[in-house]
Amino acid sequence: MRSTQQTPPIISAKLFSAGKQIQFLETLKRLRFSGQLVFTSSKEEQWVFYLYQGQIMYATGGVHPVRRFQRNLAVHCTQMLVNTNRSTLQQDLVGLNATASTLCWEYKLLSLWVAQKKITSQQASNMIQAVVAEVLFDLAQAMRVIYQINPDNSLSNPLVLIDVHEALAKLQQSWQVWRNSMIADYSPNSAPLIKQPAEMRKRTSDALYQRLAQLLNGQRTLRDLAVQMQQDVVQVIRSLLPYIQWEWVELMSIPDLPSPVDTPVPETPRSQAESKGSLIACVDDSPLVRQTMQSLLSAAGYQFLGVDDAMRAFGILLARKPDLIFLDLVMPNANGYEICAQLRKLACFRNTPIVILTGNDGIVDRVRAKLVGASDFLSKPVDAGIVLSVIRKHLKQGVQA
Repeated sequence: MRSTQQTPPIISAKLFSAGKQIQFLETLKRLRFSGQLVFTSSKEEQWVFYLYQGQIMYATGGVHPVRRFQRNLAVHCTQMLVNTNRSTLQQDLVGLNATASTLCWEYKLLSLWVAQKKITSQQASNMIQAVVAEVLFDLAQAMRVIYQINPDNSLSNPLVLIDVHEALAKLQQSWQVWRNSMIADYSPNSAPLIKQPAEMRKRTSDALYQRLAQLLNGQRTLRDLAVQMQQDVVQVIRSLLPYIQWEWVELMSIPDLPSPVDTPVPETPRSQAESKGSLIACVDDSPLVRQTMQSLLSAAGYQFLGVDDAMRAFGILLARKPDLIFLDLVMPNANGYEICAQLRKLACFRNTPIVILTGNDGIVDRVRAKLVGASDFLSKPVDAGIVLSVIRKHLKQGVQA
């Protein structure tokens, strides 16, 4: 029999372990990134966040995307749940583009239903916020995750935009409640099943046993039961905790409901050590700029080289010979113009793309940057989409050349 006080010490660090990667959402907010952020766990579970200008449009993935969708329909869009099953979902999806419908079909259905006035914009907004909260919580329970970004505009019409700061603050609150309730090592996606019916029947009343036997049949997750019982999922699991600890009830992993589409699997992200992309250098004395660029470029599959000192830049760049260089315009001891002009005198950097970074976006600066051989000119704060498009443009030109 397990004691309610015996929470494994490692659990308290779970949010911290995955939290380092989850905080990358903050970086993408600063960069106003639009596209997909894909997290992958060591168990090959994947969660996909769709972002627009750094804010969350939708999130999906994990072990039960269809269950999650159906469950939240029951809470937020009751009128749609009555006649909604796999075949009716497929019929609604037929009207959408055949290729696009398989990509985040849940969001596209909500958009369709709002357009058809089957549900209201507020209902869709409430449902999306609930779904995102569930996905973030599941992601936080993953011990280790890696991430990758994919520029993507398939969801270009936001039904709601969720602020990253607010979403992460709510996640922290939810996790604190979960952990303080001494249930941190249990997943809300597990399904309770009566393991020892004879013991339960002997120790409980007939009425209670019949009720428990009906609910705890291994077909519904803890989250499903919370919706059915109109209770918070924390209340549900705490009420079952004694039975679980006495081993009368077992928490099982169960499969998802059938999906109405064949959902493509996002490309598995690579760790930084595994990344074999082009080497991108950033010469900038600002730790925030270098850290932000490293997070963005590593997530996009590029190798990153950060240089914080203009005087040391030549030796480091000569040793590593990056495929593209971002160069800060204003630094102590030397400015970007001088460094760019000196690099262009070296044969190995004569054709290397050099992109000037600056907070001063004036026509004089742009002209002078061109005169010293800069390939491009970007204003700070940097925008993720622009940074990635500039890299792709110049590296593609280099390949063609």
